[in-house]
Amino acid sequence: MGRKANVGEFSIEPTSAVSKIDTSKWPLLLKNYDQMNVRTGHYTPIPVGCSPLKREIKDYLKYGFINLDKPANPSSHEVVAWIRRILRCEKTGHSGTLDPKVTGNLLVCIDRATRLVKSQQGAGKEYVAVVRFHGKTTRAKFKNALEQLTGALFQRPPLISAVKRRLRVRTIYKSTLLEFDEERNLGVFHVACQAGTYIRTLCVHLGLMTGVGAHMQELRRVRSGHIGEKNNMVTLHDVLDAQWLLDNQGDEAYLRSIVQPLEALLVNHKRIVVKDSAVNAVCYGAKFMIPGLLRFDNGIDIGTEVVLMSTKGEAIAVGIAQMTTAQMAFCDHGVVAKLKRVIMERDHYPRRWGMGPVAGEKKKMIKAGLLDKHGKVTDKTPKDWVNKYKDLTQGNSAVANAEVALSSSNDAGIVKQDSMEVDEAAVSKKRKRDADSDDDDEEPAKKVKKEKKDKKSKKKDKKDKSSKKKKSSDADAEAKKTKKKDKKDKKDKKSKKKSKKKE
Repeated sequence: MGRKANVGEFSIEPTSAVSKIDTSKWPLLLKNYDQMNVRTGHYTPIPVGCSPLKREIKDYLKYGFINLDKPANPSSHEVVAWIRRILRCEKTGHSGTLDPKVTGNLLVCIDRATRLVKSQQGAGKEYVAVVRFHGKTTRAKFKNALEQLTGALFQRPPLISAVKRRLRVRTIYKSTLLEFDEERNLGVFHVACQAGTYIRTLCVHLGLMTGVGAHMQELRRVRSGHIGEKNNMVTLHDVLDAQWLLDNQGDEAYLRSIVQPLEALLVNHKRIVVKDSAVNAVCYGAKFMIPGLLRFDNGIDIGTEVVLMSTKGEAIAVGIAQMTTAQMAFCDHGVVAKLKRVIMERDHYPRRWGMGPVAGEKKKMIKAGLLDKHGKVTDKTPKDWVNKYKDLTQGNSAVANAEVALSSSNDAGIVKQDSMEVDEAAVSKKRKRDADSDDDDEEPAKKVKKEKKDKKSKKKDKKDKSSKKKKSSDADAEAKKTKKKDKKDKKDKKSKKKSKKKE
């Protein structure tokens, strides 16, 4: 007798529990993907696109940005132009102008990432400034002045600035005193402020508050939005060396470590995951509707700025939410978000709209002449289609009224076939009236146009006639003048001859 094998030791037993995936270390927009609310898991993945970190080097640069440590002396525009020349790309843009002497964080966006430049320019900024006082002051006075100069402040830009010198309001969120040297009258402070705040003007105000006067000695930007000095900041030399390595040795690693995907700029936005079949429609500017929704974040309100992303973690567009998180979870139809800025290129994903059963039937009916070229109902349209397809913008309000009447009669139990026929007749009459009214409206409009044209032509004819009369009168006057001159010349000649004979 052979020994019985214990089946449970080496077999995989079925379980109903689903294993959870830890997504806390997934990159960029896919981080904590498992914690998002699930609308549906039913969708067909399309084998197009990839993770932002795995793009080919050409596309990687196209959808990338550089966290640059701007050097002193060149302007922001010069630095951006140099990077465009080094990387040989079409477009570059920056996240907010820095004065030539100011150093620090400058986000340089490349090609498609330039579409996010405006949102980055409007993001909050952080600076470390060195202020020089014009006289003796104390640490306590300096600290007190910093505390008072927080919140909404009036500012007029300095004489040398990139904007008009208008009085405007800017908000200082937080100011912190870092160091103060009483012997040299120098102070160092950190400030978090609204975009467009002039720290040079703030230093002048600090001098006024302390009563001794002051000016800005040095300035460095340490953060723009949520990208700061610690988020892979590089220099212009790094960019130049990385491009040289790619051109001469084919090594992409250095360039990939310098350029970051644009998705890193959108990490703090609320996320909405789009089905692969709806991606291209969004790229063409369509409103994002409920059927294309897969997952969404908590805390979304109407008017919240959200990022629409693909299932691979690619940013498709930035939009404005039209639903709250609760509505997204329970609504059957409606607009989830309106687009603010499309980031992804068109036709990167295949086209998938107009491929459903209703759309196919509609195309066939347009070809057969049962619908007009825009898919609207005509007199030839079958009754079945009219009953299920309602377009109230085309004057089919009679259909809606008929439905209301039918619903009320249903409640009373008095529905008959005759009422249906009457309603259909009313619908057709209504359409004919609309068509007649359209024709009547068109005719007077044409008449008015013709009258206007006739008036214009008459005015032109009058002008031409008047100009001709003027020309003829001018010619007559000139002819008369020449005749008079000729007569005078003849008289002068005769008088000369007479005088000669007498002599």
